[in-house]
Amino acid sequence: MPELPEVETVRQGLAPTMEGAVIERLEQRRPDLRFPFPDRFAERLTGRRIEGLGRRAKYLLADLDDGAVVIMHLGMSGSFRIEEGPLAEPETPGEFHHPRGKALAHDHIVFHLSNGKRVVYNDPRRFGFMDLVPRAEIATARHLAGLGIEPVGNAFDGKVLHDLFAAKKAPLKAALLDQSLVAGLGNIYVCEALHMSGLSPERAAGTLTAKAAERLATAIRDVLGAAIAAGGSSLRDHRQANGELGYFQHSFRVYDREGEPCPNLSCTGVIERKVQSGRSTFYCARCQK
Repeated sequence: MPELPEVETVRQGLAPTMEGAVIERLEQRRPDLRFPFPDRFAERLTGRRIEGLGRRAKYLLADLDDGAVVIMHLGMSGSFRIEEGPLAEPETPGEFHHPRGKALAHDHIVFHLSNGKRVVYNDPRRFGFMDLVPRAEIATARHLAGLGIEPVGNAFDGKVLHDLFAAKKAPLKAALLDQSLVAGLGNIYVCEALHMSGLSPERAAGTLTAKAAERLATAIRDVLGAAIAAGGSSLRDHRQANGELGYFQHSFRVYDREGEPCPNLSCTGVIERKVQSGRSTFYCARCQK
């Protein structure tokens, strides 16, 4: 599943093409993806101007000129492709862990825009989805209701994190992955932030001191910011809007580095791997407490 930096990279890659453009025609090539499309989806989007393209957690939000918002989720295998003219080389903005589909049989939605470009949504496994809700109801929309604080927003800091985790007995990693507490964090960047802040993924979340919570909040913001700047993880073939591979994977401290020396120069530990709630956790047992 793409994480917040990958989704933000997709948003940044799509925004120059989609923002300000009118959807002259929308091709809807099947009745559903993970969920059925909204009633009259193609008809309701045709003729609408895209006023802005935003992000909430791992969701893309396209604001339309009639006050509606298209909520888009990439699922496990979804991607967008930008095309212009019959011979132009398509662009696939974003950086993903798993390869993106290229088979035309999996092109399910095509936005035909007034600027002459086409934005194609491709999803081989069809775990992604699109929905349409009024902007006034966005906070209570079924996919977004109950999401926690954004970890890259100005309101996110150590005090907020300390208050969120107060008295929680769940392991620190599980608490960070709880989308009702902090929205958008995923396995890769939680592992990275925990190592950067020197905190054990097994530690009870409620035991964090105010100082440790501030250290963790800073690490989360730094890791996500660096990953976004680098274009996401790009562990395989996912590319940015300009076609270049991301390079943040070369900066991983612990993720997928089992058996390697701890990158902290003052530590003699080795990166270990364990499974927590069905997900791989990479950490250094010597310096993460």
